[in-house]
Order: sequence, then C-alpha cells, then structure tokens
Amino acid sequence: MLTTQTSSITQWLQKTNRFNFACYVSVAAFCLYVCIFALRKTFGVGLYETQSFAGISLKSWMVIAQLLGYMLSKFLGIKFVSEADYKSRSKHILILVSVAAVSWLGFAVTPAPYSLLFLFLNGLPLGMVWGLVFSYLEGRRLTEVLGASLSVSFIFSAGFAKSTGGWLMTLGISELWMPFIAALLFFPPLLLFLYLLNQIPPPSKEDEALRTKRKPMNKQERIKFILMFWPGLICLIIAYTLLTAFRDFRDNFSADVWVSLGFGGKPALFTATEIPITLFVLVLIASLMAIKNNHTAMMVNHFIVLAGFLIVGITTYLYDAELISPFQWMLWIGMGLYFGYIQFNSIFFDRLIANFKYESNVGFLIYVADSVGYLGSVSVVLYKELGQSNTGVVDFFIIGGYSISTIGITFILLSIVYFSTKTLTTKKVY
Repeated sequence: MLTTQTSSITQWLQKTNRFNFACYVSVAAFCLYVCIFALRKTFGVGLYETQSFAGISLKSWMVIAQLLGYMLSKFLGIKFVSEADYKSRSKHILILVSVAAVSWLGFAVTPAPYSLLFLFLNGLPLGMVWGLVFSYLEGRRLTEVLGASLSVSFIFSAGFAKSTGGWLMTLGISELWMPFIAALLFFPPLLLFLYLLNQIPPPSKEDEALRTKRKPMNKQERIKFILMFWPGLICLIIAYTLLTAFRDFRDNFSADVWVSLGFGGKPALFTATEIPITLFVLVLIASLMAIKNNHTAMMVNHFIVLAGFLIVGITTYLYDAELISPFQWMLWIGMGLYFGYIQFNSIFFDRLIANFKYESNVGFLIYVADSVGYLGSVSVVLYKELGQSNTGVVDFFIIGGYSISTIGITFILLSIVYFSTKTLTTKKVY
C-alpha cells in the first residue's frame, strides 16, 4: 500500500515545477512528523504528582524511561538508519510508530512503576523514525526548504502535542489515558501523510551534482568517515549534546516551569510560544537555499548555531536581572535552542557532506550526534533529580542556560576553525 513508486502522484512530482514540488513535500513531511511527535510528547503536559518512587517523582521517572529508550534507539540507529534500504523506509516507519502507539495502552492499564517499561518501549522505536523520514529529503537542491519544513515540525508539534493533551484532560480524560487517546486521534492522519511522502521520487541527477549522491553506508564506510573528520565532529557533537539536553529538559518540564513562573492551567501557552519560533526558524533555514556554495553555507550554519548559544546566554541573563518577562524569556530561550538544534537535525550535516563531496548519508551523522546527545539528556535529568533535587526547576533552568551558552560558543568556534582549515587542505575525492 505504501510503496507505489510509479503512482500518478510520483509522475506528477517528476514533471512539476520546483515550487509545487517543495510545497507538496514540505506539507507532507511537516504534517507527518507533527503526528509522529504526538505519539511521544503529549504526556509532558501532565504533572503526575500523586506518585513517586525512590524519592523521584513519577513524571521524572517517565521522562527518564522514555529518554533511555530514545537514547538506545539512537545508538541502534547508527547502523539501522545508515544502512536502511530506501525502498523499505515506509514499512519501517509504519512498524515503528505502531509499536509506539500501542505502548501508551500498556502504560494506561499497567500500575506504576511497572508502567514505566512502556515509556521505554515508546521511546525505543520513535528514536529511529527521524532519520528515515529525513532520508526522503536529503541530497536535493531544495533540501534547505524541505528540511526546514520537517525540522520546525517538532518546534510546533512540541507545543501542539501538549496543548492537545491539555485539551483532552479538560474533557475529563485522566493523565494516564490521555497519551493513548491522543495517539488514536493522530494515527489516521499519520498514515495519510506517510503515504503522501512515500510518493516522492528520488533525487535527480542535477540534485546529485549539486549536493553529492547519497547512499547507505556499511560499517567500514562509517569508520572511514569518522576517522576523516573526527576533531571537527567531536566539537559539533559536544555542541549538539548541550542543545539536546537543554532543549529536551525544556520540552519535558515546560509544564512545571510555567507553573513555577505563575502560568499554570494555560495549555494554550505551549503553542503560543512555539508558533513564532517555528515561523522564524523556518524562514531563516529555508533562505539558506539561496547560498549555492556549499562551504559558505556550511560556515553560515556554524554562525547560526553560534547565534543560538548567544541568545540563550543573553536572554537568561536578562531574565535573571528581571529585565524581561517570564514569557519573553521562555520564547527567546526556545528561539536560541532551536537555532542550533534545527540546524543539526536538518541541513548542517547535509551541507557538510556536500562541501567535501563525500558519498554517504545524513542519517549516519545525525544518529552519531543523537546517540551522544540523548545520553547527555538522560544525564541531565538524573543529575537534577539525584544531585540537585533541592534546586527549583526554574533555578536549574537558569544555571543550564548560562552553562550551555558558554561551553557551546567555545566548541562551535573550534569547529569553525577546524572545518575552514579542512576545506582548504582536503582533496575532495573519496
């Protein structure tokens, strides 16, 4: 049902102009991942305050369990996603999201703490979906536009999922059942948009000439790539780990932060802060398509990430000094985080590959970075609960803002120096 490569839609996409192609793929990818994200994040709107285990709240255990599954999937994805046969992508995605949806039923009917197993089983398959979805978009002359549309989906959907979850609870649905009911609501449109995305044709010869041919990578090819660029990749992975850990903490505990800031009981806030971020980041990243030179684009991507770290640090200071409101702080913190986070999950590695004309795929690099990034995310939650349990969530957020800004700026500057030098000294034939 999902593999119809010669369908009338595919034939139309092969013949239509760039604008129509970009609109079709952008909408399909955006809507698909909004639905997928809802299978993971609606639970974040609940506070789950009635139970705790080993001195840690049920909510924190839920976050940790899901993150552990998600983190493990990133390590598995280094092999699975980088080697995945493109013809089987839709089937893989369908199986993974089905497991994730059913896991919420298990969570609802199983008493805590045993229900935490189903949070782990929810994160495990979903962690491999992103790379499979992005593989439809990479290596094209329009990748900036397509990748931006896909990537900003999880800015919007993070808030939209929580707003949906909050709305369901206003209807009388309990915190325990709300994630599964939300999964049932989102699954039918998910199937529709997966079908539509699977109709797009592979990159053209012109795409390959501009952005380098993409292909699955075996173990030897992955090792060779790492050895070729390891100093720069270490810098980028550290920066990405900081962004992932802080972004995930903001995402998972935003309900708690809003309550601490005096804005409890307002589920619309989750979407209100994310929509302007979504629109701004979408326009910014899509505009990079105008840069034809891959080295220039790669450097611009670096400076956008650098700007994101600066925004996080500066706005945290302004809030700490009571110069901006809590709403403005949460808005700008999100803006700064997603400046960097979106880059890494879409076009940063795409342009790096194109700059060095290295036949490979973005999925491999994303999952190498993600595996370490989510290890950092789990570590931050455990540190907060076990080492800083007496620190309020807002105070912990402030400390985190200062820390990731300082360290992130340092490693992005080192990466700029490394990849600038590497471009000048490397013969681009692999």
